[in-house]
Amino acid sequence: MEYVLIVCFGAVLFAFITWGGRALPAERWQMLASVPLIQNSEGMWQGLNLTWYGFLSALAYTLATAVAVALLGSVGMGLGGLVLMVAGMLGLCIPAAKIVARLVEGKPNTLSVGGAVFVGIVIAPAVAWGVVTLTGTGAVLPALAALTIAYAVGEGVGRMACLSFGCCYGRPVDTLPQPWRGIFGRWNVVFHGRTKKAAYAHDLCGRELVPVQLLTAYLYCASACLGMILFAAGSFSAAMIVPLVVTQVWRVASEFLRADYRGEQKISAYQIMAAAGVLYGLVPALTLSAHGAVAHFQHGLDALWSVPVLLLLQGVFLLVFLYTGRSSVTGSQIRFYVKEGEI
Repeated sequence: MEYVLIVCFGAVLFAFITWGGRALPAERWQMLASVPLIQNSEGMWQGLNLTWYGFLSALAYTLATAVAVALLGSVGMGLGGLVLMVAGMLGLCIPAAKIVARLVEGKPNTLSVGGAVFVGIVIAPAVAWGVVTLTGTGAVLPALAALTIAYAVGEGVGRMACLSFGCCYGRPVDTLPQPWRGIFGRWNVVFHGRTKKAAYAHDLCGRELVPVQLLTAYLYCASACLGMILFAAGSFSAAMIVPLVVTQVWRVASEFLRADYRGEQKISAYQIMAAAGVLYGLVPALTLSAHGAVAHFQHGLDALWSVPVLLLLQGVFLLVFLYTGRSSVTGSQIRFYVKEGEI
């Protein structure tokens, strides 16, 4: 039954990614709403833009949290441990996305998933050990495997947010050597709209670009599903290693296909972080024991559908949306009027 659930979950993820690749690069899918704030002398309102980037990022974080809760609950971690684990990881990783981007790129309004991931890899063993020790439930290795799988799901789905905002974009296809130009000439991403980051940062609006976001999304979600299968089989070490190695090695390789600013060095700081993260993460994966832990997915689903966890998931969505969904680099002007024919 567990394997059927995993296959169905993977099918939904891949269908969502396929839809996102076709729809989200369009101009329509950047701004979700605009909130009027200040009225000028001409009667126009200056608006705060709320983006689909924020909505999809919040969806990704929430889905990753749900996966983590289900997997952690399946190996016996109690409700208190689940809340502490999620709060500890998100409380440190969400701010790290902006802090690391500011340190590496020198830009105050940029978020770096790569930076947040590196911080997460470094702190995860300590957080898992602390929660397991404090609550007396679960085991460190299965907890780390669950967090790694959840991260792969979250970042895979989160790349849909990048497609919406037009960031993390690939190189123009016409700048690639063969055979890559032929391959990506048939499968690419074209952004539309002057407020997409690919447009205002590198004037790449309307050009065929390497679909780095889609490659990442498919690869990460596939590695997560394979990790879930290994987790269900009780191979917790392999369940951690597969998504860890796939995601971080691909992060190193995919940087060479990207055209957005990643620093001045030929080898970016994010590539160095990813390579170091693989080596660091392999240590607990290869040395820790699961202490006889067995995954019971029904227990995990029961934990997921409890009222406190559902409230936690809603809180995660709202927090991430408010943190990432308020656009600092775009603005809007709003005019309200009465429809005379509808009076």
